[in-house]
This record gives sequence, structure tokens and C-alpha cells, in this order.
Amino acid sequence: MTATIRMTINEKIYVRDPEQTALGRKIIDFGIVLIDEIGFEAFTFKKLADRIDSTEASIYRYFENKHNFLVYLVNWYWNWLEFQIDYQINNITDIRKKLSIAIKIISEVSSVESPLGGVDKKALHRIVVMESPKAYHTKGVDAENKDGFFKSYKSLCKKIAEMIKELYPNHPYPFALSSTMLEASQHQLHFSKHLPSLTEIRIENDDYNPVVKYLEFLVFEKQK
Repeated sequence: MTATIRMTINEKIYVRDPEQTALGRKIIDFGIVLIDEIGFEAFTFKKLADRIDSTEASIYRYFENKHNFLVYLVNWYWNWLEFQIDYQINNITDIRKKLSIAIKIISEVSSVESPLGGVDKKALHRIVVMESPKAYHTKGVDAENKDGFFKSYKSLCKKIAEMIKELYPNHPYPFALSSTMLEASQHQLHFSKHLPSLTEIRIENDDYNPVVKYLEFLVFEKQK
């Protein structure tokens, strides 16, 4: 797997493709680090400009606002997950094994080999766990959905739902289960670390196996 794989992001999310210039890639790399450090609420383009020794105006040439910047990062993450799943299930015919691999990838994503070049994949993972709901829990979600802002998420959800339908042809809620899995892979990590009374799952020493087991229970055991 090479480090030059390019993620395809909806052009409506950005003003100028950041992957096309050194400054754009720097905005992405350092933006991830900064959001991971201070959180999305405290993050501003001015702070990012100071971090990369540039100007706010230069960042606005790439992104209209910080919300779109977050949507871009989240889309990149979902594209990365789908790429990893496609890569690792290639030539595998056993559908249960395919689904098990997908569960492991979405649960242990921070330990998966990254094709994102200089991007800090663990920081990106932490951002998605903490901040990704802010990308689509907004008043503008319907308009953004029409513009394809969440196409990457829906594509990944569809891929997993199709696996569920293949394994369980009569399953009444394959898409609901797929989206629940994706959300749970983040929420349970967040609860485990910050709101432990809401979950039995405990994550220690970056061991994500408890999340894997929980999702496997949802997908395999609950269907028996």
C-alpha cells in the first residue's frame, strides 16, 4: 500500500482542492493536529494560520468556513475506512469473514495502516470520535445532504449494509444496523473514556477488542 493514495472529496465542500498544493496539504495536516489539541469549538482559522505561519485569508482560499473544513476531514476519514475495507476483503468470498474484517477495521481504525501520507491518523481518528456528529447535526444538514456533503458516509454505510443483506437476506433493517455499527464504533469509545457509566466497554492500552466484540454481538449474536 503506498502513501500516495488520493482520497476523492466532494468538490462542493472546499473552495480549492487542498491536495493540489503544498500549502493546502499543510492546512490539512496542521489543522488535524490543532483540532485534536484544542477541540473544534476553540479551533479557528486564525489559530491555524498562526500555527502554519500563514494568513487567515490564505486558508479561506481553500475552505469557506471551519464547518466545511471539519466536513472535509470527516469525509476523508470515511473514504479511508472504505478503502481499507475494500483492500482487506479483496479476493475473500466468505461473507461472514468479510463482515468480520469490516467490523475490525471500523473498530480499530487508528491501528490500521494509513495511506494518508503525512496525516496523523490517530489524531484524525480521535477527531472523528469526538467531533464528527458536529458535521451533520446542524440546521443546514438537509441542504448539505442535497449537495452531497455526506456521500462518503452513505457509501460506507451502504457497503456494510449490503454485506449484512448478503449474510442475512431477510434482515429487516440492514441500513439501520450498518449506521448503528458506525456510530457505535465512535460512541462507545467516547463513553468508555469520558462517560464510563454509559457502557460496559473499557478501552485500555489502545486495545479496541472490546468494541470489536460488541459490534460482533450486534451483527452476529443478535441474529440467532
